[in-house]
Amino acid sequence: MTIDWQGVFPAVTTQIREDMSIDLADTQRVVDDLIRDGVTGLIALGTVGENNSLTFEEKVSVLTAIVEVVDGRVPVVTGVSEYDTRRAAAYAQAAEKAGANGLMLLPPMVYVPKAKELAAHFRGVAEQTGLPIMLYNNPPAYRTQIDNEVLALVTDVPNIVAIKESAPDTRRFTDVKTAFGDRFVLFAGLDDVALEGLYLGAQGWVSGLTNAFPKESVELVNAFQRGDHAKAMEIYRWFMPLLHLDAEHDLVQSIKLAEQVMGRGSERVLPPRYKLEGERRAEVIAMVEKAAATRPTLGLAKAA
Repeated sequence: MTIDWQGVFPAVTTQIREDMSIDLADTQRVVDDLIRDGVTGLIALGTVGENNSLTFEEKVSVLTAIVEVVDGRVPVVTGVSEYDTRRAAAYAQAAEKAGANGLMLLPPMVYVPKAKELAAHFRGVAEQTGLPIMLYNNPPAYRTQIDNEVLALVTDVPNIVAIKESAPDTRRFTDVKTAFGDRFVLFAGLDDVALEGLYLGAQGWVSGLTNAFPKESVELVNAFQRGDHAKAMEIYRWFMPLLHLDAEHDLVQSIKLAEQVMGRGSERVLPPRYKLEGERRAEVIAMVEKAAATRPTLGLAKAA
């Protein structure tokens, strides 16, 4: 199975009303705005989309609404974040029926499996869907390492095609390339090592802060792709204080607050998360406002 996933895939937010119900129409508006600003794909219901705060039915409803508004303009890849293989396979099948173009498959929540168990989980989900799958490696967040031992156990699964690499150690990109060549498409998954990931072989970037500054994110990757490394570095250095938020415990609240400051979405989050308060809230607002006031000039040239 081959895919043409590349560029910037924001992990889009799920918009919430004041009564804590899901606002499908506003979620569609946020998604449409991102596409109009040039993103090349979307992650629906990732961590930033508050996947694990939603019921199964709510997940399907949100995904269906996103697929509807995207209308084939860019690939829609949906997060699969469940406690066990049966639940993950059931959601994968529902996502395929809803029209998703791919899955971003996480390790099982809570239980930390051994390599053989983790590979069996991935294989068990892959066997229940025809969709291409991006595995999501984020050891600091999920305590599970999708290392080369695990990858070697799933190389024969044709629809496991990509890896979102969110380990803070960028040596992972080279280790995977050295061991497996071009078998897996690599995506940078941690915002504050995104450019390093591109230099080390990532084909795209799954991004959180793109929700607040999509044009700058797209131009960063475009500049890199066309060989304008000075412009890519200029944008990256300007962006870096905000990109660090993606590696913090409160990344969802911070990204949604940044969205709100930039007039793109609401900071409301589902329990058990709370909106940022006090000093932390003021700190994030100040960071976003400073970034907005010092935005780099963008040529917005197309990638070669």
